[in-house]
Amino acid sequence: MKRLAIASSLALSTLLAFGAVSAQAKSASSSVGKIDTDNDGTVDLNEIKASVGNLFTSLEKDSDGTLDAKELRGKISKRDFKRADPDTDGTVSRDELMSYVESLFKASDTDNDGTVDDKELKSKKGQPLLRLVR
Repeated sequence: MKRLAIASSLALSTLLAFGAVSAQAKSASSSVGKIDTDNDGTVDLNEIKASVGNLFTSLEKDSDGTLDAKELRGKISKRDFKRADPDTDGTVSRDELMSYVESLFKASDTDNDGTVDDKELKSKKGQPLLRLVR
């Protein structure tokens, strides 16, 4: 009887561990998984801004407080760079980037619930935002 209880306990532990690993793998494979800090399956504007803020810091190598098109290469299209650079000085400050990210977030949030899920992020409207947070 004791062996059966131990075997059952081990089997249950294995199943629970496998379920946790599967849930983590699923979350990591989703577009929101990396930046979904509260693990609710969606990202809100604060989570997006935190992620993009970290991106800004990591890309801003010359310590001038801005990003140019070269520093943002691969993260933003030329057309979107122009949109993010309203003063047309050829660089994007942290504030300009955050303002641009906010507009991208609003466009991506097609159901207007204040969050963006994986489906919205992968949609055509969500693609510019997805490139930034990947």
